[in-house]
Amino acid sequence: MKLKLPEGLFRAYLFDCDGTIADSMPLHYLAWRKSLAEWNCELSEELFYAWGGRPTAEIISTLNQQHGLSMPVERVARRKEEFYFELLPELKAVPEVLEHIEAQHGRIPFAVVSGSARDSVTASLEALKLLDRFDALVCAGEYEKSKPDAEAFLLAAAKLGVAPMNCLVFEDTEMGIQAATAAGMASVKVPPPWERSVS
Repeated sequence: MKLKLPEGLFRAYLFDCDGTIADSMPLHYLAWRKSLAEWNCELSEELFYAWGGRPTAEIISTLNQQHGLSMPVERVARRKEEFYFELLPELKAVPEVLEHIEAQHGRIPFAVVSGSARDSVTASLEALKLLDRFDALVCAGEYEKSKPDAEAFLLAAAKLGVAPMNCLVFEDTEMGIQAATAAGMASVKVPPPWERSVS
């Protein structure tokens, strides 16, 4: 299966990380289940994918509200990251996205725009041996408003010195696509794992 890019000459590519460059969503879901199980809290796979792109702390706070729990946000977030790091050796890249990274690397600048913390993004990209391909990273905690707000994508475009209208965004979540549109950028939607495997 190939990703069909929109028409246009793009001067920069902006990529979400989890589920877009890294086929990490199944691993993140396992890490979530293990960390939340310690607090007898459930997160359905459906809801996990629906919330794709949300910062970790925001997800824990929302679960606390929904389930009447008082899980310590920082502690649960740290456990979740620890479990994810243990699973990193299993991580693979999304082939349809990797193809575009290889084709344009060195021709135009790339940035990663993620709702995950910088150490998690860096670890994923290092595990895939792709970290050196990116000129800028914009991660959770480095912007005020998370996707679907445009802020993180606009920040990445500014770091690369490319006008928003000349950037192409690769995203796997609806919130990410909305954020790209709000930033005045063209975007391409990366299908979820169960759709990509039917090629």
